[in-house]
Amino acid sequence: MATLKEVKSKIGSVKKTRQITSAMKMVATSRLRGAQNRMEAFKPYASKFAEVLGSIAGKSGEDASPLLVPREEVKKVALILCTSDRGLCGGFNNNLVVKAEELIKSQLQGKDVSFICFGKKGRDWARKSTYTLQDQYLGVVGGNVKFSVASTSGQKLIDSFLDGAVDEVYLIYSRFESLARQIPTVKQILPIPSLEEVSGEAEAVPEGAFLPEHICEPSSDALLGEMLPKNIFIQIYDALLQTTTSEHGARMRAMENATKACEDMVNELQTIFNKTRQAGITSALMDIVGGAEALKG
Repeated sequence: MATLKEVKSKIGSVKKTRQITSAMKMVATSRLRGAQNRMEAFKPYASKFAEVLGSIAGKSGEDASPLLVPREEVKKVALILCTSDRGLCGGFNNNLVVKAEELIKSQLQGKDVSFICFGKKGRDWARKSTYTLQDQYLGVVGGNVKFSVASTSGQKLIDSFLDGAVDEVYLIYSRFESLARQIPTVKQILPIPSLEEVSGEAEAVPEGAFLPEHICEPSSDALLGEMLPKNIFIQIYDALLQTTTSEHGARMRAMENATKACEDMVNELQTIFNKTRQAGITSALMDIVGGAEALKG
């Protein structure tokens, strides 16, 4: 049985760990509130953009932009993997990596796969894997995500697609549903699957809302060619916002669970401490009683 000093030392260590996890939970909660506000604030813009794009798409053909034309043979595929820069968020990063591996095994077998990684955790995994690390963006997820990062990375992918260096591009990110639910999601962004899917990106836009009410100048095809790249930027930016919010939500729950585990451990160690102390007191009393009886005899 452990000595009183050892048990007391363990209790002190666990209490300090509990203080750390509790503080990290409070920090994650504060950052989650800010990230969620930014994500919610971006939804009206994305919704209106999807509405206008859907209206223009109704006047244009499927061959209005080369971004809509799929390759006859897909050989090179780029995956945008959005993860966090830091750990201590449960299985958040591992779930995204597993989603990428499942996509490769199910749809991309035998193809030349490369990664564009947002976040150190995804970058580190890509380096250890057999796949090519095409580009990396660190310090983006988890902080104040800027639209310029999404537009810069998106333009590089568009140029690669138009030059024939990439045949397909998939986006892997964590969709924020609630504090208890963050869903690893895969979305194809190049070539753009169909105009119907483009116009239906925003959940807030009801079905049948894309009426041909917008006057197009110079033409619907020309405007569509300008708006489709911006739609890709919006999708990347939205994925980064949702992944950032999901990361803070996952870390908050992980630290909450760690704090509860520390509390349970403290209670168990306190019980062991009391039992050990009681056993010592009982042993000392037995020695005293035995000595007294020996003196009487």
